[in-house]
Amino acid sequence: MGKSIGRFIVGVCVAAGLAALGCDNSGAGSGAPGAPGAGAKPKLAYITNGVAPFWTIAEKGVIDGAKEYDAEVSVVMPSDVNDQMQRVEDLLIRGVDGIAISPIDAENQVPLLNKAAAKTKLITQDSDAPKSERIVYIGIDNYVAGRMAGQLVKEAIPGGGKVAIFVGRLEGDNARKRRQGVLDELLDRPDTSAANDPLNQELKGAKYTIIATLTDQIDAAKAKSNAEDMMSAHPDLVGLIGLNAYHTPALLEALKQAGKMSSIQVVGFDEQDATLRAIQDGEVVGTVVQNPYMYGKESVRVLAALVRGDSSVVPPNEFISLPARQIRKNNLAEFWADLKQKASKAE
Repeated sequence: MGKSIGRFIVGVCVAAGLAALGCDNSGAGSGAPGAPGAGAKPKLAYITNGVAPFWTIAEKGVIDGAKEYDAEVSVVMPSDVNDQMQRVEDLLIRGVDGIAISPIDAENQVPLLNKAAAKTKLITQDSDAPKSERIVYIGIDNYVAGRMAGQLVKEAIPGGGKVAIFVGRLEGDNARKRRQGVLDELLDRPDTSAANDPLNQELKGAKYTIIATLTDQIDAAKAKSNAEDMMSAHPDLVGLIGLNAYHTPALLEALKQAGKMSSIQVVGFDEQDATLRAIQDGEVVGTVVQNPYMYGKESVRVLAALVRGDSSVVPPNEFISLPARQIRKNNLAEFWADLKQKASKAE
């Protein structure tokens, strides 16, 4: 999601009720994987793909889910892929009944994820690892969300023109599918969600030309620099499309400093306050949002049920859909009020 700030790891343990718990899960998950003793609360872990306001909202959902479904949950916010993998290893050593993870590099993390799946109940949330032995994925259809972002681009720039795409990294299943959805929508193509168009190859459609896709490794300053480079190299650029939460604020800053707010449009993802203010002020047509609060709460619900032996929570397609939404000025107030209410929980 958003930018990771340094090597910051959070292990927040929450439980039913308001009591704070220690994070030592030693002994949890002993015996059959995901089978705590009679009357014991499931000991679960919720692992993000970084540190960001997005995940703070998800954490509130975890806290509420832990209360509602009588579980103990550690929220772990790793700083990078190596940190994330180490944290999974640590949890497996200490013992945990279930893990909900947003894999940073799904393709290369399959061996570790399968190791975890053999020892505990493993689900993915936010970003999937479909080649792993995870039980279920909770989140949006990122390809559909990408097409939704492309629709917003068409609203913002109906005349077409040159646009650039900005993404933190493309190793994650979510980012790759989002980008492919944007490409297919703007190029008026059928579903190519299984494909992966080259990053730096110009892709030209009837109205829109995608000049490049630029990665920044979840670094907002680099995203801003990438935007500046694109504006310099392409004076006729008309659109910037950001696929991560931090992109819209970073891209808007680059536009304001270049004096191009009136000539270049921005479309982004997620619900940072700066993005929502920009929609309110008419600087941005809209954004595509997920539901991080429910990512957290649903993860606890599903894991707690699985640990207690209830597999009915897993649908046949192994996908629990929390649909993405387009937020424009006409539905901003209601969405923002709900977001603030959820963000204030347990503070």
